Amino acid sequence: MTTSLQDGQSAAGRAAARDSPLAAQVCGAAQGRGDAHDLAPAPWLHTGALLPPPDGTRGCAADRRKKKDLDVPEMPSIPNPFPELCCSPFTSVLSADLFPKANSRKKQVIKVYSEDETSRALDVPSDITARDVCQLLILKNHYIDDHSWTLFEHLPHIGVERTIEDHELVIEVLSNWGIEEENKLYFRKNYAKYEFFKNPMYFFPEHMVSFATETNGEISPTQILQMFLSSSTYPEIHGFLHAKEQGKKSWKKIYFFLRRSGLYFSTKGTSKEPRHLQFFSEFGNSDIYVSLAGKKKHGAPTNYGFCFKPNKAGGPRDLKMLCAEEEQSRTCWVTAIRLLKYGMQLYQNYMHPYQGRSGCSSQSISPMRSISENSLVAMDFSGQKSRVIENPTEALSVAVEEGLAWRKKGCLRLGTHGSPTASSQSSATNMAIHRSQPWFHHKISRDEAQRLIIQQGLVDGVFLVRDSQSNPKTFVLSMSHGQKIKHFQIIPVEDDGEMFHTLDDGHTRFTDLIQLVEFYQLNKGVLPCKLKHYCARIAL
Repeated sequence: MTTSLQDGQSAAGRAAARDSPLAAQVCGAAQGRGDAHDLAPAPWLHTGALLPPPDGTRGCAADRRKKKDLDVPEMPSIPNPFPELCCSPFTSVLSADLFPKANSRKKQVIKVYSEDETSRALDVPSDITARDVCQLLILKNHYIDDHSWTLFEHLPHIGVERTIEDHELVIEVLSNWGIEEENKLYFRKNYAKYEFFKNPMYFFPEHMVSFATETNGEISPTQILQMFLSSSTYPEIHGFLHAKEQGKKSWKKIYFFLRRSGLYFSTKGTSKEPRHLQFFSEFGNSDIYVSLAGKKKHGAPTNYGFCFKPNKAGGPRDLKMLCAEEEQSRTCWVTAIRLLKYGMQLYQNYMHPYQGRSGCSSQSISPMRSISENSLVAMDFSGQKSRVIENPTEALSVAVEEGLAWRKKGCLRLGTHGSPTASSQSSATNMAIHRSQPWFHHKISRDEAQRLIIQQGLVDGVFLVRDSQSNPKTFVLSMSHGQKIKHFQIIPVEDDGEMFHTLDDGHTRFTDLIQLVEFYQLNKGVLPCKLKHYCARIAL
């Protein structure tokens, strides 16, 4: 019985070896032949059949077998307890399909910088998108994802940068960089990235937009946006721009037209006749960048410059540089070019921010809020028994009172050092607790404040608070409204030995800057709009 079992196993092993050499190796190891020579296939073993070994080899094997019979009785081989796992009379169970395939996604280390020049290295796959990189940094740094985090491509040698669209492959962007160029990837907020989908009226002024066909009645900004996304119709953007002449340092003011086929300029005033139009640049194989220091680096007449840069070239001579008269005009040109280049892809990025090509999709990302947090309720523990506060107005007032009480306790604990009754020390603490807030920037200039706000997007309500350079005892609220930056001075007011802050000559007073910012986040007051988004310098 044992002999027939062993013979069956040997026959099955030979059949499996014909089908798969890998199965033959596993069978040999499972039957107790654990020698290293058994795990490696013999030189005459082929996939198609078992060829007879050479004569010398057969003779040596016969001599060894004869000597073994004379000296030591052969030990019975251990039967294989699991023959179905390693061999089959028909096909091999251990086929190549059962083994994991090699991952074809190569990985590469990239370095991402923040606004305070701290950096973080990431080991990412080759098909990772800009949105995936942002999502990865958001999770690693425990930031709140409000869909405004953006990856920027910064080219310091020519003084330009651009927004890397969420769907773009980061490794492809890096492949266009020169070896000696010190280019960087920046990670920061950009509130204006998709703002034109929410408020298109701010991005397309009437005097800059016209249509190729006659239209009945007025066209709303939303309809203009739909025409950009449509392949059949298109609006035409036109206006004066300063263009830098190729190979020269001089700039010339020319009338430009933006169409689906590219950017054109008129050789005769504002004429649209085909004989007067000359091609300037296309945007299919080039990217649009915003100039950071156009006056200093390129002698531009204004600070509102942008340029076209070919994908495969990076020298200053390859740039086609333009300059607008104001920020609203530059924003209109840049937005229109982005829409004409990417079309519906931008709208899909806006509507589905978590769609990516790599592993950082929405299925693999844990939610920012847990399920239990969605069922939290306001509680009152002031009495003998706790109760649920069902009135929303009462819950809000209780929250405000608790916040003020907590702030006062924190001020006394941090600033008085054992003398909580000293009102002067308490006032000094109230004056200083704002320094830990992300929206406060200690000693920055007016130009630096404007640069930070422009970088994070000229959206209504983007703001920061800074020290005043003209008056050291006062502060300045810098904010964006109507694609312009406005500055409001925060004046300290003293009343009965206590110091207050005010924006409206003392009509509305606040004990500290935190109260002031929180008030104008909820109320417009004397400001042109509410405070919505604060500018902060994050650290990676």
